[in-house]
Amino acid sequence: MTMHKRSFPNNGLAYSSIDIFRVHTYMFHDIFLLRKLLCLLSIPSSTSPTMLSSFQFSFQTIRHANNCKLSSSGIYIVCPLLQLSALLDNLNFEAIYPLSLNLHPIRRSVKPTHVASGEDEGSCRMLDVRGHQWLYFLVYLQTFLRADASPDVPITIIHDAVNAGAVCLDGSPPAYHLDRGFGSGINSWLVHMEGGGWCNDLATCLRRKTNRLGSSTVMERELRFIGILNHRGQSNPDFHNWNRVKIRYCDGSSFTGDVEGVNNTTNLHFRGARVWLAVMEDLLKQGLNNAENALLSGCSSAGLASILHCDSFRALLPMGTKVKCLSDGGYFINAKDISGAPHIQNYFDEVVTLHGSAKNLPSSCTSRMQPSLCFFPQNIAGLIRTPLFILNSAIDSWQIRSVLAPADNDPLGTWKACKTDIKNCSTNQLQIMQGFRLDFLEALKPLSSPARGFFINSCYAHCQAELTETWLNNPSPLLDNTTIAKAVGDWFYDRRPFQEIGFPYPCDSTCVNFIYP
Repeated sequence: MTMHKRSFPNNGLAYSSIDIFRVHTYMFHDIFLLRKLLCLLSIPSSTSPTMLSSFQFSFQTIRHANNCKLSSSGIYIVCPLLQLSALLDNLNFEAIYPLSLNLHPIRRSVKPTHVASGEDEGSCRMLDVRGHQWLYFLVYLQTFLRADASPDVPITIIHDAVNAGAVCLDGSPPAYHLDRGFGSGINSWLVHMEGGGWCNDLATCLRRKTNRLGSSTVMERELRFIGILNHRGQSNPDFHNWNRVKIRYCDGSSFTGDVEGVNNTTNLHFRGARVWLAVMEDLLKQGLNNAENALLSGCSSAGLASILHCDSFRALLPMGTKVKCLSDGGYFINAKDISGAPHIQNYFDEVVTLHGSAKNLPSSCTSRMQPSLCFFPQNIAGLIRTPLFILNSAIDSWQIRSVLAPADNDPLGTWKACKTDIKNCSTNQLQIMQGFRLDFLEALKPLSSPARGFFINSCYAHCQAELTETWLNNPSPLLDNTTIAKAVGDWFYDRRPFQEIGFPYPCDSTCVNFIYP
């Protein structure tokens, strides 16, 4: 990426490689909440910022924050990720991603005083008199990030969709964020769907109903667009000036559910397919109907959705429109888990049954096999007529954690450390993961058509188009000496075909490997 020279306080710290949590920051609107975070975290009183488009630092300790605790290595926080995310949401942080990146060491740790429960924000005092420099630095850094990153994109709530029954799990209307294109991209559209797993029973759907994955009432009202959605040419050369959309995910079925009845006890609505259609109809009115170029993309469960809805997306647009689809981290394979059980197959069967998804899956697949098997891309990708690009790791971190070694089938927790950080994996565990990689590559065979594209590395990662570090950065993952951003752009514009499979772990030195709490 292009580095922009700016003046920062110089504290003369050198850089080294440590494992960190990467946090995208927003402008702080409440100085007391900022001070509260400084109390909760042991923040150094001085540091030297990296010239990156995100704020990075090492969390050394955390106090009184949702049962979080310091890991044994003293490097990262071990706590429920959703709880930590909720803490950061209150401080206007966009997201938290566990990654392994380069960062400066903390030369000198400043520890906050203990804060008893019930004390107000003003009761926390940094022990070091220079602690106020961090406040100055953060405010200064926010100005830098405002100028360097994409602006906040406001939410659009489709209130009229409720009349058609197109609603989230809790009955609230669907939503999306639209950042208008400019220049040569004014008639090009990137429609990106938000991911977030699935719910397979009433209990899991009820839990989602109270958060942003089940209700638009608690969704962020503004989002920062990064990665493939970034508006800066240096960070996103081929799509930065397109109309860029992020469709919010609130149905738990990869936008496939459609059950007419509503349970009076749970008040759960399973209407993902109607949500999809309602958002498309609204975007067509916003100018999608005049698109010259269109790319449907999605991450994780939405990467699956981008495959399932690829042909129907094409059918909505004018005949002359150049339409393609990108699945990021959504090529889930039907593999047995470490106990030999068909865990993911049973799970998908529960999702499809609960949400009534069968009627919205490709009939070319459901006419040949059990509908839930049509939730696996290996059974449907070869049937998709629209050009399709698969971006995935062959040892995708979500699939290793949830398909290969789900916690339910690892009662002794023998895979826990390995799933947290691939560097912790034993030789035997790595061999099992290499077997999973071979199964993944076997499942890719339906993508042999020249119209398909794929970028398949073996990084311990998930959703690589949504993050600046993996989409286009210096360094970022490479195959055939090509970044993900360039591979997707070249493929979309027919500059060259791209079908590359990388070396097995740990032979790819360009990987950004995720670390989980």
